[in-house]
Amino acid sequence: MKSPLGLLPLAALGFSVVTIPFCLAQNGKVAVHITPKQAYLFVDGQAISEASKHHSLSLSPGEHKIQVANYGYTPETRTVTVTAGKVTDLDVSLQPVSGTVSSPFGAMTIEHADRDAVLLNGKSPEFFVGHGDEFNNDFWWKQELVVPPGTFQVTVLHADKEVWSGSVNVPANKRVVIDIPKGVRKTVDWPRGEKLTSIPRFTVGTASATVAVAKPTAQLSAAMAQVNCGDATQLKWSATDAPRVEISTLGSVSPSGDQSVQPKQTTTYELTAFGPGGTAASSASVNVNSAIQANLQLSPDEVHYKRIGDKVVQDDNTALNWSAANASNISIEGVGTVDARGSRALQPTPKKTDPGPVDETVSYTLSASNGCGGSETRTATLHIVGSIEQPETQLTMRSVYFPTNRPRSAKSNAALLASERDSLDAIALAFKTYLQAKPDAKLVLSGHADKRGPVSYNQALSERRAQLAKRFLVEQGIPEANLETHAYGKGQNLTTDQVKQLLQQNPNLSAEEREKVLARMQTIVLANNRRVDITLTTTGQESARLYPFNATDYKALVDRGPAIEEGKVVTAAEKEKVQK
Repeated sequence: MKSPLGLLPLAALGFSVVTIPFCLAQNGKVAVHITPKQAYLFVDGQAISEASKHHSLSLSPGEHKIQVANYGYTPETRTVTVTAGKVTDLDVSLQPVSGTVSSPFGAMTIEHADRDAVLLNGKSPEFFVGHGDEFNNDFWWKQELVVPPGTFQVTVLHADKEVWSGSVNVPANKRVVIDIPKGVRKTVDWPRGEKLTSIPRFTVGTASATVAVAKPTAQLSAAMAQVNCGDATQLKWSATDAPRVEISTLGSVSPSGDQSVQPKQTTTYELTAFGPGGTAASSASVNVNSAIQANLQLSPDEVHYKRIGDKVVQDDNTALNWSAANASNISIEGVGTVDARGSRALQPTPKKTDPGPVDETVSYTLSASNGCGGSETRTATLHIVGSIEQPETQLTMRSVYFPTNRPRSAKSNAALLASERDSLDAIALAFKTYLQAKPDAKLVLSGHADKRGPVSYNQALSERRAQLAKRFLVEQGIPEANLETHAYGKGQNLTTDQVKQLLQQNPNLSAEEREKVLARMQTIVLANNRRVDITLTTTGQESARLYPFNATDYKALVDRGPAIEEGKVVTAAEKEKVQK
């Protein structure tokens, strides 16, 4: 039915009907000239009809999006500006898509859809395959929709209305008959499909039409499948017969293209191509190496420091060297942010400021990370050794060494060997002179035992050694108030490496003698741990650990002797026997 002014009703053109006064001045016209004539018109997203059915469109003033589609041709979209009371020309000539569609095939017959738009697997014009009148019989003159075997979401549109929509499964060499709007009516054999190998996408003749829908293809690849964190790789893809193409994490993309990506973790990119003929997928994985290879070293890792009063007489340098591959954030504690590779000269000083020996460690920690979750730390430790000394004269003190399991009693200086008395005599003489200038000075006598024997036994043994040394010094005139004792048992034993270092520093050994001593290293380590160390409280000066290899009683001192077995419970009788 036409309006009183001779124009088609809005609903017939696919527009919603609104109740407003209708007059010619409110509308303009679009004169349509389209090839091929079977092409279908969509206006502002609504399915209108074949282009041949409308040589002109009556549209409201303003911009309108007109889409022209015909399967087997490249669709086109035009934006036209309609002026009230004027005619706007629209000339569109669609370009055919080259090539044919290959088997296998199935077919659809769509009945009672008249000239309504038929869409597969989508509801936008890009998924249009034809109108109902092109697919409504399978007589001598074929009007059929040929598709690859599979399941399709079929949608039939009339203007802005969805006449029917449903899932249709089309087996190979079968023809599915769909009765609109009732749905699938039957599935029958389609022998002709077995004979077909390839057919054109769009064929039209007298009372006949064949639309062959192609299945989409998809291909995705990555230029580099393995990258380090922060590096990029190039994705390249192509898809055919797919109006909608998506790549996971990237979203919608053009049917073909390339793009640089910089994944932060191992990622599989999925390309999915959606088309009237179904979907196709392809994937490409990019493995991201998040591991950091870090290294931190000090050269040398031990420096010497010596200060006498306010004057530093030795202050060695060291160099901190580092590298951190595959890291974007690198810092070193105490240094700050650094490059991935470098070196820094250091001149460390001890934290200790009061007089005494220096034995400190300084740790430098490198922390490296990247944006891919990788992290790594490395620590290098610097050993600072040396001394801080008062400018005044130092005491001459040597540690006092004892035979195995001696003394058995702290009651008499008769328990001391000659070398032990000589060492304590020299200390007493020097300390009495020192007390004249520093009357509050003290000597701390620290007893030690070797590692053999039970803890309790060694604790008591080290205490007897300290007490015996104290008793002797008191007998030599040192006030008892200026003496302190500590017993450490076997809790602070010198290691083999420490004893070796002491041997290297002992000026009383010739090279030949040192080799002989090193041959008995296990015995020498035990002997070096049976001692009393002496510390001067005012300066922190410690007695020199010079083992008396040249003493007349050396053999008695170094002899391993009978030792209390480790873990053995010492009875009262055995203890008395040892002490006798």
